[in-house]
Amino acid sequence: MTTKYFRPLHVMVVAGEPSGDSLGGPFMAALNELTGGAVRFSGVGGPQMEAQGLSPLFPMTDLSLMGLAEVVPRIPLLRRRLREAEDHALASQPDAVVTIDSPGFNFRLGRRLRHQGSPLIHYVAPQVWAWRPKRAEEIAQFLDHLLVLFPFEPQYFQAVHLPTTFVGHPVVSAGLGSGDGPGFRARHRIPEKDTLLAVLPGSRGSEVGRLLPRFGATLKPVSDAVPNLRVVVPTVPEMESAITAASAFWPVPTTVVSGITEKADALAASDGALAASGTITLELALARVPTVVAYRLHPLTALIARRLMKSKYASMVNVMLDRMVEPEMLQGDCQPSRLAPEVVRILNDPEARADQLEAGGIVSAALTPPGNSPSAAAATAVLDIISKRHGSG
Repeated sequence: MTTKYFRPLHVMVVAGEPSGDSLGGPFMAALNELTGGAVRFSGVGGPQMEAQGLSPLFPMTDLSLMGLAEVVPRIPLLRRRLREAEDHALASQPDAVVTIDSPGFNFRLGRRLRHQGSPLIHYVAPQVWAWRPKRAEEIAQFLDHLLVLFPFEPQYFQAVHLPTTFVGHPVVSAGLGSGDGPGFRARHRIPEKDTLLAVLPGSRGSEVGRLLPRFGATLKPVSDAVPNLRVVVPTVPEMESAITAASAFWPVPTTVVSGITEKADALAASDGALAASGTITLELALARVPTVVAYRLHPLTALIARRLMKSKYASMVNVMLDRMVEPEMLQGDCQPSRLAPEVVRILNDPEARADQLEAGGIVSAALTPPGNSPSAAAATAVLDIISKRHGSG
């Protein structure tokens, strides 16, 4: 339903990386729809947000940095960008400031803006249930509202008196549960009788470098136990050529694809998956693909992570259901001799497959907000906050 406002709104939106831009674009589109276009945007974002009318203060790429080696040389630039964002908010007095993920930059900005008058809303909660639980209390000191992706998250922040709204996970709007499996098989000449295994080694070069050789070496013992095995590797365009070259030596016929449509169709065509830990586990659950989750960090990083982590599980599907539905093969278990039996089991064992298929339905329902659109739920929450604060509408 369209909400009409007596005056145009100004919403400042700040995203610091591509994943935030992917959230920000649909969120801004929903705000445009709900207000009948009576909203203008400023802030920081990427192409999806700019397509919705964002007037960027500076390039989002200035903030898209990872690791000390990248961040340290850019500290003077980051400080300047932080000051520019702060100055803009103070000068323009937007009806709301919405920061999206990127806590390293956005929480620093939030602390600077805590007394500036506009409601300060953050979209995507820090994973306090997994590590550093005291962050909930820290961010409650400067945020006015938090929008979260998972239904179990509000309790952690409401306990420290931070108003929190579950708006659903964007994965439910990605279309990955409604791909054309038969069309994919026909297009890539994969016989219907063949077993198709999706292999997803991550999207970052470092992840792919650690996992792809191990995943590739797992295929021979799996193919010995699963006749007519075929493999598909859905990936991002930046990794397609490298993965195509590496998979040319695998012992089973392999198809490498990129793009969201091909990915959705590939998942719909797949009988099972071997996947890196991450959002892809949710996507596979929604696509009803039984999955083995695997990951491997540098040993020192893994040691630190074990000391900090509070969650029992790595896979978000397992976290949500609070039980080991998807096998997790981490660190020492992430090797072909241990991966292969688990992959064979999710391909051949009807009971294991049925358990994961049922779990996928539960996860899909839990991640879907009332009204079915996470972006619309987020936009509605922001408009409600503006209305209560400023009496708009």
